[in-house]
Amino acid sequence: MMALTQDELLAEFEGMTLIQLSEFVKAFEEKFDVTAAAAVAAAPAGPAAAVEAPEEQDEFDVILTGAGDKKIQVIKVVRELTSLGLKEAKDLVDGAPKPVLEKVAKEAAEKAAESLKGAGASVEVK
Repeated sequence: MMALTQDELLAEFEGMTLIQLSEFVKAFEEKFDVTAAAAVAAAPAGPAAAVEAPEEQDEFDVILTGAGDKKIQVIKVVRELTSLGLKEAKDLVDGAPKPVLEKVAKEAAEKAAESLKGAGASVEVK
């Protein structure tokens, strides 16, 4: 196996969405048992607060409950938030209520919900 150079890794990250990067950071932290607090602005309280309150939810699902009047705009936002193609995004929107994102950080879930609501959709974050 050949190791990737730093430039190759940066090129890979450049092509990722914010949500994909967030998921990568989380997987990296779990794999190597580290905290990338500087890279993740979603943790302003720091890791000590998370240890004191383990019952706090850290993974959220963004559920599309309805497309509203601007279905095409909602489909566009779903495609921006996910790696789905046009048909898959349309099927997801047509099949609401359906999860758009699952097990993402609170900040990512709130941004996704805001984008979907901005397009006219009704959304739940659980």
